Amino acid sequence: MKPSRSYHEDLIEDLKDPIEAQAYLNVALEEGDEKVFLLALRNVLEARGGLSKFSKQTKLNRVSLYKMLSRQGNPEWGSIISLLGALGIRFQITEKSSARSRKKAA
Repeated sequence: MKPSRSYHEDLIEDLKDPIEAQAYLNVALEEGDEKVFLLALRNVLEARGGLSKFSKQTKLNRVSLYKMLSRQGNPEWGSIISLLGALGIRFQITEKSSARSRKKAA
């Protein structure tokens, strides 16, 4: 029988695709729970080269980065923006689609 891969291994493989990673982060952000977003960001960082790589790129201490992205993490806004920038992802504010739908209906 072929050995099975874990969900986490499959997820990390999928998140190597920049489009998948962006969609994953957007869904996590829409959940409205910062801990869900931090875990998603950690998974994307892992998939795209690991926390050590991004620690060097952003000049954030590696140990601090691990703590920041843990369940108890409390990162500063600037750190999140630095990590997203290092991933090549831009943070953007858009109107909720439901609000657009209400405007069109009116």
